[in-house]
Amino acid sequence: MRLIAINSGLIILLSIMVSFTTPKTRGKQPAYSVKKLTQPINTDAKWDKPQWQSIEAINLKNFMGDKPGFSPTVQAKMMYDDENIYVIFHVNDRFVRCTTKNINGSVSNDSCVELFFAPDTTFPLKYFNLETNCGGTVLMHYNTIPRKEVKKLDVEDIRKIEIAHSLPQIIDPEIKERVTWTLEYKIPVELLRKYSNVTKPGPGIIWKANFYKIADKTSNSHYLTWAHVENNKPDFHLPQFFGILKFE
Repeated sequence: MRLIAINSGLIILLSIMVSFTTPKTRGKQPAYSVKKLTQPINTDAKWDKPQWQSIEAINLKNFMGDKPGFSPTVQAKMMYDDENIYVIFHVNDRFVRCTTKNINGSVSNDSCVELFFAPDTTFPLKYFNLETNCGGTVLMHYNTIPRKEVKKLDVEDIRKIEIAHSLPQIIDPEIKERVTWTLEYKIPVELLRKYSNVTKPGPGIIWKANFYKIADKTSNSHYLTWAHVENNKPDFHLPQFFGILKFE
């Protein structure tokens, strides 16, 4: 009987551990194939440059909260090589505003695109949130428990991310007319290892992630996602709803 009790305890313990490490999702998660580059590319925010032309784009079509009066059209692409992750966004927008210029400032108040990703396949609920306003200012944190255990990345580490953007750093008053803007960055994989274990990208490796668009304090506030998030109020910090990145 004692052996049975011990085994039962182990089963309960393992069940608790699984609940903290395995995402609980509903419905089908979207998947995106991340192709490998043969050589590095310049970070210049040019959506149509040759290296990106053959890469499939994902579309951010899911809204959280109330649908805005104007719905931006947002696409993103991703590639990788042995040292870096490459991401580019293309946004057809209106009511664009950008006033935050300090790293780790409130960039989500501005017209902003975001990538949340979990690079450690052992713990898919632990993730980085990389938020970049249209003027190229970054906020980046590492989250072990959303909104409870959060580590801000050092400013000097964030500066190691190469960023290019098509709009000025500051836009105020906001641009009410239609405007297209792009933003591109290159993330060194080595930078991530300072804050998290990293399952190195390569053929067959899967990371969990979601792409977002936000403009919290503009006159056309909105909350767009790639992978659908089931939540009554806008909240991007729900890693159990992340989609799938499949490295080729």
